[in-house]
Amino acid sequence: MSMDLFSSLEPQTVDSFSQKQVLLLVDGSSYLYRAFYALPNLRNQAGEPTGAVYGIVSMMRRLVADFPQATHRVCVFDAKGKTFRDDLYSEYKATRSQMPDDMRSQIEWVHSIVAALGWHVLMVPGVEADDVMGTLAVQAAATGCDIIISTGDKDMAQLVNANILLVDTMKQERMGVAGVENNFGVLPERIIDYLSLIGDTSDNIPGVYKCGPKTAVKWLQAYGSLDNLIINAHEIKGVVGDNLRQAITNNQFALTRQLLTIKCDVDLSPYVASFDALKTPLPNVLVQRRLFDQLGFRTWLRELTGDPNSIPVGDARIFADKPASSLIVATVQYETILTLPDLHRWLDKIHAAPLVAIDTETNALGAWKAHLVGISLCCETGIAAYIPVGHTYSDAPEQLPLSLVLTLLKPWLESDAVHQQKVLQHAKFDMHVFANHGIQLRGVAHDTLLAAYVLEAHKRNNLSALAERYLGKKGIAYEDLCGKGAKAITIDQVSIEQVAVYAAEDADFTWQLHHLMWPMIHADEGLAAVYALEIVSQPVLFDIERTGVKIDTQLLHAQSHELGIELLALEQQAHSIANQPFNLNSPKQLGDIMYQQLGYPIQSKTATGAPSTDEDTLQALVNAVDNNGQVCLLPAVILQHRSLAKLKNTYTDPLPTLIEPLTGRVHTHYSQAAVITGRLSSSEPNLQNIPVKTVQGRRIRQAFIAPSGYQLVSVDYSQIELRIMAHISQDSTLIQAFNAGVDIHRATAAEIFGIASDAIHTVTNEQRRYAKTINFGLIYGMSAFGLANALGVSNTEAKGYIERYFVRYTGVKAYMSRIKLEAKAQGYVSTVLGRRIYLPDINANGPRRSGAERAAINAPMQGTAADLIKQAMVNIAAWLKLNQLNSTIIMQVHDELILEVPDNELDMIQKNVPSLMTNALTLTVPLVAEIGVGKNWGLAH
Repeated sequence: MSMDLFSSLEPQTVDSFSQKQVLLLVDGSSYLYRAFYALPNLRNQAGEPTGAVYGIVSMMRRLVADFPQATHRVCVFDAKGKTFRDDLYSEYKATRSQMPDDMRSQIEWVHSIVAALGWHVLMVPGVEADDVMGTLAVQAAATGCDIIISTGDKDMAQLVNANILLVDTMKQERMGVAGVENNFGVLPERIIDYLSLIGDTSDNIPGVYKCGPKTAVKWLQAYGSLDNLIINAHEIKGVVGDNLRQAITNNQFALTRQLLTIKCDVDLSPYVASFDALKTPLPNVLVQRRLFDQLGFRTWLRELTGDPNSIPVGDARIFADKPASSLIVATVQYETILTLPDLHRWLDKIHAAPLVAIDTETNALGAWKAHLVGISLCCETGIAAYIPVGHTYSDAPEQLPLSLVLTLLKPWLESDAVHQQKVLQHAKFDMHVFANHGIQLRGVAHDTLLAAYVLEAHKRNNLSALAERYLGKKGIAYEDLCGKGAKAITIDQVSIEQVAVYAAEDADFTWQLHHLMWPMIHADEGLAAVYALEIVSQPVLFDIERTGVKIDTQLLHAQSHELGIELLALEQQAHSIANQPFNLNSPKQLGDIMYQQLGYPIQSKTATGAPSTDEDTLQALVNAVDNNGQVCLLPAVILQHRSLAKLKNTYTDPLPTLIEPLTGRVHTHYSQAAVITGRLSSSEPNLQNIPVKTVQGRRIRQAFIAPSGYQLVSVDYSQIELRIMAHISQDSTLIQAFNAGVDIHRATAAEIFGIASDAIHTVTNEQRRYAKTINFGLIYGMSAFGLANALGVSNTEAKGYIERYFVRYTGVKAYMSRIKLEAKAQGYVSTVLGRRIYLPDINANGPRRSGAERAAINAPMQGTAADLIKQAMVNIAAWLKLNQLNSTIIMQVHDELILEVPDNELDMIQKNVPSLMTNALTLTVPLVAEIGVGKNWGLAH
């Protein structure tokens, strides 16, 4: 681009910013990515993704409001195809994921809407948007124009001067020259040097290994520039100095400077005639109206047209603004079935429909206690029916008998034919309800609870929340019928009309939600695979819950008594140490004893400013020294007391009371939609938190027993998350170790402690313990400080172990860096199968972001393990059914399945089930399933 582009612009002599011509530049590609990942999965009526467009419109409107003085407005996007940087460096941006299809499909809309809002849109092949903006900014600034660049790209800081200002609307941040120095520690003219030293992981540009921002700033402050640093590189001591000299030897900086320097001499003459041509254009109201209508942007369409009742044709929430009562009267047809002819009419309707939404109303929420109050059906939007059963209403004394309704519905309810499929919200609960009446609900093809969970596991997925989020409708709640705090319908308090509207609405909403969410899932291969797995897992989990597990109540009573004795002894020991009685369960009394009476050093404080007595604090005080130089004895006693009290209060005392009288067994509830990683959650009772590492915890497992003539069989994946790490990271050292079948912890110990592979047998148990802690700690994002605490070593030693680990396992290190970048860019990480695990805090500040980054590292492994155990569970259940065996799965605990097996089927189970587990998913490394047998869970595991 030549300087005559701005020849028509006279230099400005007025210092006032507002009186100058102002060029407002927007990094459109950056905006596109931010909008796509920041907004929820918005769709129009046709099921097309619209979130990125919505976000772009919001941000562009905000910019115009923030900078009304802009005389020229340009939004620059990356053009298709390679740029000159790709020719310079084949690995440039190689670590970036491909643009999601849902984002790509919105690009054309984005370009059109930005132009219609009153912006010039530029795309120049062969260069990046940064280069186009750099060229416009530098040459416009040279003529005296002020430039505002809206971007989140730190590379652009190299352009900042007295005339060029950076703004980041996401962070509400504006940076002039002083702002750049405050943010990066260097002036704008040293940004390229700074980035050359630290590298740019988002673009896969290498820096000096182990040179972070602080080191880079220190060097540049000491030597003034990268060139001067290179000349004096011999003065830099330590490993990082060696790394710097290696980068110099490799002539690395010549390349990185070219990659990092924004090109400010792009020839724009084919795209921009003159600076005047970039003056802010008039908005195109007709195009805006057409796009807002097509995309379903109701508020902006109403603002544009001045019509407060305007509803876009693309609106996915047709009646969102109407109150529930108006909605029911004006737009829906809900009927109450009280006569046999009406029931037969609806029977004909559901038999003819390929898919029907069904919902139950019950007298309780517990799966074993819930019995039918009514059934609602829907097979067309806004048209639903409610069949009351089992109760008499004052305003409807005549209703169909429950037995008659179920007799007529049973063939359809128990049909799994492809033309008689059902969709429900939380179908597993309804399976239990119908089972309580002797009906096996089959043909459940879809579940809106599971669909929402697959799409957005981090958000609420109850029916009312989904209706409000996806349909824009606020449905009738229990509290609307029965008052605040109500959990189930109390028939005497409400009329048949009220219940009918409430129940029919549930079926109607379920129907509508399915037809909105299913296209979103079906459009993504990974989400579709995960959803299919959740659907087929549901009846297997129902069978597990229905079967339950037998427990030894006498053993539990004996254990509870023994725990009570131990707790009393610990309480007396604590009183002896404190020299006075006190309530061990009172944080205030315990705090007074520890810090006031015994003089223990304060480790941390609560939100109210009181010294903490939580578990982490007590753990930190174990074997610490008080103000008198004495060992702190009380914390270990309190921790042991809490541990035993939890076992007694959570398991040994309540378990016998949870036995279902009808079966003589304990029946846990497995929630599929409670944990964002895909893990199952067990409750009432929670069978997944029984400790396995303590003697008392293992003893409680002994109370889970097999009936006479049966054995319990435990099949457990071995080191599953480490194996998944090997697969995901493709670390050659890990893969080689697993494929060779060596003890992975001994192999890691050998790598860390420098032991030759042929001498791995010399690894000591202590070295193996260290390696095991490191192996599992690092995949959970453990820091050097955390590792030091876990191993009981200094921070320096722990840091050294981590450094040596990453030198040996370079693939793991690369994965951890890559996955954090992916999480920041996408807002989520994915499992091998394609489950998305959203991390809302990944772009937050401080501890929240750090926690999200740790979760980003581990979530793909936890999530993949969750998908794997579900697939194994489904495969085993199908194999048992195919072979007509009496063996059943009775528990799922993390990576372990427990089966109840007749003695005469034991050999067949032991021979086949481990291979069914290991063949559930194909990874780069072999899966291993360990099997155990015993009369109780403790012996089997």
